[in-house]
Amino acid sequence: MPSLFSLYRKIFFGRKPGWNELPLPKIYVSSSNVCLSSDKVTQYSQVCGFDFDGKNLPLTYMYVMAFRLHAVIFTHEAITFPLLGMIHLRNSITQYRGLSIDEKFDIECMLTTSTVTDSGLEFELVSKAFVDGTLVWESSSTYLYRIENSKRRVRPPKANAMAWDTAETWSLAEDLGRRYAKASGDYNLIHLHPVLSKRFGFDRVLAHGMWSKARCIAQMMPQIGDRPCTVDVAFKLPLFMPSDVSFDTEIDEDNLMFELRDARGRRPHLSGQISFL
Repeated sequence: MPSLFSLYRKIFFGRKPGWNELPLPKIYVSSSNVCLSSDKVTQYSQVCGFDFDGKNLPLTYMYVMAFRLHAVIFTHEAITFPLLGMIHLRNSITQYRGLSIDEKFDIECMLTTSTVTDSGLEFELVSKAFVDGTLVWESSSTYLYRIENSKRRVRPPKANAMAWDTAETWSLAEDLGRRYAKASGDYNLIHLHPVLSKRFGFDRVLAHGMWSKARCIAQMMPQIGDRPCTVDVAFKLPLFMPSDVSFDTEIDEDNLMFELRDARGRRPHLSGQISFL
């Protein structure tokens, strides 16, 4: 796998002028025979709330490995805007069977599509993991490079119509972003320290979107078990730390709906759905 140290050196110190208004090309990267570290998986599991048994991987862990290939694409010369100005809008993960830490994975990632919207340039990265040529896990992430548009009026997102009568409350510490960054390798500055996040207009540090997704999935593992499934989420409002948040689920036919909101259960930070295959 590529070195995150060298990639972040390009991300933090490289200069990119901003989007040149040209369509993004399709960019493909891959790594073969990827082995995993038990210590790293254990560290990740502890930060995200998974009960790691030393063998079976958390459903979201392969995203940590795929993110290294995301970073390779972000530093490609055809990407003329900086990584630090991007927003993660949506993520979908499909796991076709349980994955073991003892397996070797072939991982590939591709920038597939880009679209200009009222908010800016949206583009999608599709990641896949194979074992012995068989697809076992895949993910798609939609990112936004924001383009300032004074004519656009932003409306706050609304929570889903859920009963919200059995919600649990979690307390997020101010150092959560640093602990997740150390476990995952995702060192976006807005998640690390208030001094750094203020450079980007935030008074406090923000929680990683993929930590939020992983923490929600970890809470639902008794319902998920080892069943193949797809987990779709939309990241809605920024989640600042320290703070308290509330989490609840609801069954909708064969799907499991879930949402992460503020402590009072009004403002949604993340909305998701699990569909079993």
